[in-house]
Amino acid sequence: MIKVALGYKEINGPWGGGNRFIKALKIELNKFGYKYTNNLKDRDIDIILLTDPRYSSTLVNFSIAQIILYKIFKNPNVIVIHRVNECDERKKTKFMNSMLINANWCADYTIFVGSWLIMLNVWKNNIRTPYKVILNGSDKKIFNNQGYQIWNEKEPLRLVTHHWGGNWMKGFDIYSKIDEMLEDKFWKSKISLTYIGNLPKRFVFKNVKHIKPLDDLFLSNELKKNHVYLTASINEPGGNHQNEGALCGLPVLYRDSGCLPEYLKGYGIMFNEQNFVSSLNEMILNYKNYVTKMDKYPHNSEKCALEYIKLFKNLSNNNDSAGINNRFYKHPFKTIKSLFTI
Repeated sequence: MIKVALGYKEINGPWGGGNRFIKALKIELNKFGYKYTNNLKDRDIDIILLTDPRYSSTLVNFSIAQIILYKIFKNPNVIVIHRVNECDERKKTKFMNSMLINANWCADYTIFVGSWLIMLNVWKNNIRTPYKVILNGSDKKIFNNQGYQIWNEKEPLRLVTHHWGGNWMKGFDIYSKIDEMLEDKFWKSKISLTYIGNLPKRFVFKNVKHIKPLDDLFLSNELKKNHVYLTASINEPGGNHQNEGALCGLPVLYRDSGCLPEYLKGYGIMFNEQNFVSSLNEMILNYKNYVTKMDKYPHNSEKCALEYIKLFKNLSNNNDSAGINNRFYKHPFKTIKSLFTI
């Protein structure tokens, strides 16, 4: 029986996409009879799943140093999988990419939550393990189209978006643009926008409806009160917000940025900063053509978790022959250095 150490804590209540990922993965691990733990005390751990290198975070269960020491002194056969779901490009930070690269020294395998992450300059010359892309997914038991009402084309088209993080790069250039557009009677008769989640500091909407963060069924029910999901997030690594909206049956207006085209191609209309209004008009005119496709939206949590479990099984069964790149012995000095850089 495979035992997995999960590097991320589950939080009850509204939180970010990483929390939803861990919840979904635990459900599937239980289904298949896998064991999981939140620490590195046991010597019989088969897989360590690293999801965040920031040990200072209260959501992280163990540090990079603890992973390395576990592999050296407790269980050299443990397989360390590094799930990359962040980057500096997301919030214009200057530390995350280097932290991820340093953390990757402890990994035997790397998972990216979006293909575009692999193309970032920071990874082009720094992927030293086998890797694959596994796209995120949301829980269809919660996020589904039951109760979603198709737009009757008589009332204003109701747009909705939601983000846990209140960073400006979540798309507030577009959301504030819509807020200004709604000053005009023409647009007020055509559309509305609801924003669910946290706002940037000192930012206030004038015409957009704001709802504090919601979770699970409360969030799902609120999303389904609307007609079209909007995401203007910039450099989104591999979010879940777009999956939640799409699984609820809402066609998506999505920005040509980050992971969004990979997740949403065929399930809505892509826009950029310059053509947003024309893309919005296209959605208003062709809404029915897109809404009929949403039943086939593929990115759900069960599919995502099953891909992880399949990988866990394959790597565990082929630990000696699957090309696992163990750098603890090939690059001992760089490995030791990574202990002091996280």
